[in-house]
Amino acid sequence: MGYRRVIVCFAALAAALAGTARAQSMERGKELFAMCSHCHGQTAEGDSFALAPSIAGLPAWYIKTQIGKFRDNERAAHFDDIAGMRMRGMAKWLKSDADIDSVAGYIETLPKVKDLELKGGDPAKGAALYAPCSGCHGLNGEGMQAVGAPPLANLSDWYLLTQLRNYQQGIRGRDPRDVAGAAMVPMSQILSDEQAIKDVLAHIATLKGAVAAAPASGGSSE
Repeated sequence: MGYRRVIVCFAALAAALAGTARAQSMERGKELFAMCSHCHGQTAEGDSFALAPSIAGLPAWYIKTQIGKFRDNERAAHFDDIAGMRMRGMAKWLKSDADIDSVAGYIETLPKVKDLELKGGDPAKGAALYAPCSGCHGLNGEGMQAVGAPPLANLSDWYLLTQLRNYQQGIRGRDPRDVAGAAMVPMSQILSDEQAIKDVLAHIATLKGAVAAAPASGGSSE
């Protein structure tokens, strides 16, 4: 019994320390996000005037990946990517991997929002156009970390429009290190014109994102 009690005590201590470390990381992330909020908004809801998309609730892995790309000049090396070049400076402002982990973890906890501004898209036509995209981004726009595809369901539609144009025009996805970006270049060409882009974005606006897991069977529903 004594041995088991020691194990239980160590497990409880480890859990408490982990909880404290996470709380400290979240507090640091909130502190760092204050700088980001000048463009992305107090709750990361996005601001098209500042060319800053909604990032609330994005998974930490994707935020960390993109910050790394900005910091290493893998993304936003083209002078026509005005918003991206601004993010390069912000990414370099985050001096340590620990700070990147903290701010990404904090952003992930923020409630997701639908930042929709575009008009004139046909979601029914967009559903057919989205079919090739779903192989990476998911049927519900939930994304897929294994292939570096972000969730799309709550990304700002105006931002997605800009990024699709950037891929089509060679502004984004041309760095050989950016494997995920390079894959998006030919995919973007499937959308033949502005109307096709608006149609697929109108469909994405209807997506719900990650689906919550069903509760375990056998228990009370009350």
